[in-house]
Amino acid sequence: MNRRRIEQFLKTLAAELDGPARVYLTGAAAAALLGRVRPSLDIDFGIEIGDSDPASWRAVQEAVNRASKLSGIAASAAQDIDRWGMISLLDYKKTARRHGRFGRLEVRVLHPLHWSIGKLTRFLDVDIDDVAQVFRRQAIKAPAAAKLWGRALRASPPSTAQFQFRRQVESFFLTRGRAIWGSRFDSQACIRLFYRAAEIPLPPTSTSLRPRDRTDGRKTRVRRARRIH
Repeated sequence: MNRRRIEQFLKTLAAELDGPARVYLTGAAAAALLGRVRPSLDIDFGIEIGDSDPASWRAVQEAVNRASKLSGIAASAAQDIDRWGMISLLDYKKTARRHGRFGRLEVRVLHPLHWSIGKLTRFLDVDIDDVAQVFRRQAIKAPAAAKLWGRALRASPPSTAQFQFRRQVESFFLTRGRAIWGSRFDSQACIRLFYRAAEIPLPPTSTSLRPRDRTDGRKTRVRRARRIH
């Protein structure tokens, strides 16, 4: 996925829509516009229209399907992408960055922090690679990520996904933190900040979160942290 293909799809979609709309790009398409280009065959986005009539939304769905066929790019669209996952995307619409306009279609890209919530929720290897590269390119600060991820966890409805998200955030800081933020990165401090933002108590054995590092002069290897109880 790259900018040219993304904009090709958006221009096609704008031509197929019957009226004005606003798109919120997320997923691999957002990552591509934020600096992470990798093979991907689809575009994920939320779309707003001025009319809440179900018939109007059906017309949008049909326009998306036509644009997908004409451009050869698969697309997944929803009125509210916050419902795609069990962890809240918070106020993603307010922080989304304006990318441009194609006819009557306004296009915005999720802020890297809000975009990363979905990636941390899914937590496949490719998702973690996406977040690491986008965070480096966009100069995202670790404390900002810890605070927002904590807020997202706190705002989410109770589910088993909450515990899984917590563990995945911890794992991200422990295994990717130094590669993104440098050798002085303090994973423990960020994990504590995340817990405070989520308003959950720190585990009694929080010192066990600290990975044991071994430096051979060329790179730092992070061993697997002991399990949190």
